[in-house]
Amino acid sequence: MAVQRMDNVGIVVDDMDAAVAFFEELGMELEGRSQVEGLFADQCTGLDGVRCDIAMLRTPDGHGRLELSEYHNPTAISDGPRERPHNVLGTHRVMFAVDDLGDTVARLRPHGGELVGEIARFEDSYLLCYLRGPAGVIVGLAEELRPGA
Repeated sequence: MAVQRMDNVGIVVDDMDAAVAFFEELGMELEGRSQVEGLFADQCTGLDGVRCDIAMLRTPDGHGRLELSEYHNPTAISDGPRERPHNVLGTHRVMFAVDDLGDTVARLRPHGGELVGEIARFEDSYLLCYLRGPAGVIVGLAEELRPGA
């Protein structure tokens, strides 16, 4: 049996409202928020006494989804500094295609978005950058360049 689709990417955050605002500013649409707890949550996560808030956001095209989780029990664990470099094993990033990279970065700055490096140009194909988002997650942004840009 083959994979049908990638359903979502999950990110654990410590401030749900701020994280939702960040990704909404990026252009994602909030599908809903809920609290998860009970035996199924414990069984699925391998944790005891799970109680967390979740928010599901989707990309405007409807094909990509992001699930944010804020754990109240057990308390979320920080495995080190949030400002880890991009090449640390297990570090993840989420990449989004945007139509105006400079404008997107400017809109995310008031929501805590900080460039990891700088905006870079890959040949005549893309403008790319990584920035830190909620809970230190690295968010990649890519703007496809049109011929002659």
